[in-house]
Amino acid sequence: MKDPNNPCIFCKIRKEEIQFENKLAYSSTDSYPVSEFHSLIVPKRHVETFFDLTKEEILACNELILKTKEKILKKDSSVKGFNIGTNAGMSAGQSIMHCHIHLIPRRKGDVKNPQGGVRSVIPKKQHYKRK
Repeated sequence: MKDPNNPCIFCKIRKEEIQFENKLAYSSTDSYPVSEFHSLIVPKRHVETFFDLTKEEILACNELILKTKEKILKKDSSVKGFNIGTNAGMSAGQSIMHCHIHLIPRRKGDVKNPQGGVRSVIPKKQHYKRK
């Protein structure tokens, strides 16, 4: 299996794979999508995690999250929600060591019980009862 970190696949992205870009970041579709139109927002500067981004890079990424979200909603009216997340470090599941933010479109009924959303990264913690 080819190592996506050597060379970094996000540093070597092809122009035709880019949905949107600005001076500091770009968005593209995920090669292993969780749902249709699952997208990635990636800073152009090679940094490992979200916590390494500058304020300007965070704003640039946020701009592309919103732009990509609007594009997805125009393409697919069945999208009723989104999960937004990033994995920071190998213990959190990061496998490509270049910061990237997942924008995952969600549709009604795509899972039996969506309660907990991103909490499902630790399955026993996904479903909870309010006190």
